[in-house]
Amino acid sequence: MLVTRYNPYGQMREFRRGFNLLNTMLDEIQDERSSTFKDDFSPTVNTREGEFAYHVEVDLPGIKKEDVDIKIEDNTLVVSGERKVKNEVKEDDYYKVESSFGTFSRSFSLPEEVDIESIHAESQNGVLELIIPKLKTDKVDKVKKIEIK
Repeated sequence: MLVTRYNPYGQMREFRRGFNLLNTMLDEIQDERSSTFKDDFSPTVNTREGEFAYHVEVDLPGIKKEDVDIKIEDNTLVVSGERKVKNEVKEDDYYKVESSFGTFSRSFSLPEEVDIESIHAESQNGVLELIIPKLKTDKVDKVKKIEIK
């Protein structure tokens, strides 16, 4: 009879190898999907808070303002639209057309202290800027000291 020493960490190594194999397979699937869907478009966004308003800047290069829709639904600001880009090159000896089409949507939760009725948007050089004014409130000290009499 052959006696072997029990090593509890051996099973753990096998378990880890299985997970490593699974992670490798999932990474390969993700790489295939990202190369297949390379024309997906999600605009980049910059947000900042000013003294009187919040500012949201959405980069929408080559997208007409008529193709952009801005809504407020359940205290959520939704910027959506459609991208229609067609690059066409005509030369004497060749003709090339590259097109990319697709929809996009970005959502932002709004704080409670904003004036929804006064939100306005401006578009210039492919950048959409949304200005979300804050509600005017009287500044009250948040800490109040009570004197003992």
